[in-house]
Amino acid sequence: MKKVLFLLILLFLIFLAVILYNTLNFKTSQTNVEAIEKIDIREGAALRLAEAISIRTVSFEDEADFDSTQFELFNAFISDKYPNLVSKTEHITFNSYSHLFKLKGSDANLDPVILMGHHDVVPIASPAIWSVHPFTEGIKNDTIYGRGAIDDKAAVIGILEAIEQLLLEGFSPKRSVYFAFGHDEEVSGQRRAVEIVKHLQDQNVQAAFVLDEGGALTTNLIPGVKENTAIIGIAEKGYTSFELSTNMMGGHSSQPAKETSIDVLATAISKLKANPLPRKITPVLDAFMDHIGPYMDVKARLVFANRWLFQSLLLNEYEKSAQGNATIRTTTSPTIFEAGIKENVIPTASRAVVNFRIIPGETMETVKEHIVSTIDDERVEVALKGSGSNPSPISPIDNEPYRMITQSIRELYPNVVTTPNLLVGATDSRFYTPISKNIYRFTPIHMSPKNINCFHGVDERIPVVEFENAIRFYRQIILHSNGF
Repeated sequence: MKKVLFLLILLFLIFLAVILYNTLNFKTSQTNVEAIEKIDIREGAALRLAEAISIRTVSFEDEADFDSTQFELFNAFISDKYPNLVSKTEHITFNSYSHLFKLKGSDANLDPVILMGHHDVVPIASPAIWSVHPFTEGIKNDTIYGRGAIDDKAAVIGILEAIEQLLLEGFSPKRSVYFAFGHDEEVSGQRRAVEIVKHLQDQNVQAAFVLDEGGALTTNLIPGVKENTAIIGIAEKGYTSFELSTNMMGGHSSQPAKETSIDVLATAISKLKANPLPRKITPVLDAFMDHIGPYMDVKARLVFANRWLFQSLLLNEYEKSAQGNATIRTTTSPTIFEAGIKENVIPTASRAVVNFRIIPGETMETVKEHIVSTIDDERVEVALKGSGSNPSPISPIDNEPYRMITQSIRELYPNVVTTPNLLVGATDSRFYTPISKNIYRFTPIHMSPKNINCFHGVDERIPVVEFENAIRFYRQIILHSNGF
């Protein structure tokens, strides 16, 4: 008995030793980077962003609402404000309003890089509750206001400003640089981004890396982390919607059958909500925890350092918030439910649409299998709505492009913690996977609890100093892309 007790105590001590060892050796993966002296930004950069915002390049779901004159104005804006870029690059437009510029490098043996963004913006849902005009306010209190200030004209104009300034300084790249700007990202990008990629494939382009919008500089948005963080998307979730429909006998509402088409479809939706797809710690989340864990308090650090033991605890915590839940599973979101035409008529047909954002490791096919098996009712037809997309591949973080992006960030923001993460939304970069395995999603814009809701929301804005730093960031990216 004593031997058994001794063995149990010994095993327990070894168990504790392993946990403590992992926790004590759970250290930062951040590399030391020397901060650079910030260059002066070309005069009028902020005013040019404000002017770009004033051009109402709005993408509407209904193509009949598309205002081509505004996109023509944006074309003219690029030509007028960035003459060196236009004169020194090969320039192609797709469907008149999406742009691809190629700044040819001196070494054809080097794979090119692609910096991309989109200049279309979402509509204004409630202009009356904005404190400023969403398109004409310009600069107020050293802040640039308007739809697109964050998403995504700050990035597009930041890139244009960076390369125009470099060209004025006589910059000539070794590695070719492409600048790709779509005009329908906010309505899926299925046409223009796909056309740009098809053109690049036809030219046998394989990119050393692609940099698009996505992650951001964050403050107080990661629970338990006090440091400012730079979140770099190395993958993004897939997107798909399925239409569920039922067709049954209808009739008069005074004599309802035991089950109607609405009952059957409502039950199906309830089953899907009650039985979500499984939660999991993906390789992307693992990488995030490795990078951010050392900056958390002792308790959280112990848990993150010993995920083999505390996986269930971690998943339970993530599941508590909408953002956390979206990180650990394919989400289920009923978005449309239609049935009936009159209050005293039982409808024969009912229809619902359920949207899924697919986590890496699953596909549109596995989602459909889950829907059919979970509902388990032949009276409910399940059909794919639209085309959808599977999750993107996971881009590596142990390569020169990722290190170069983190270096460029830390040169301008020395105390920022950089970390890879999963993007739960969708960007045009998902279409670029055929031409590069190194796709990263990051915009050098600060997001915090104070401004997170203005993204696609009210009073979208960016401080002038922050926009100027974005220009400096893209400048560093272009310069560093010559060096690997």
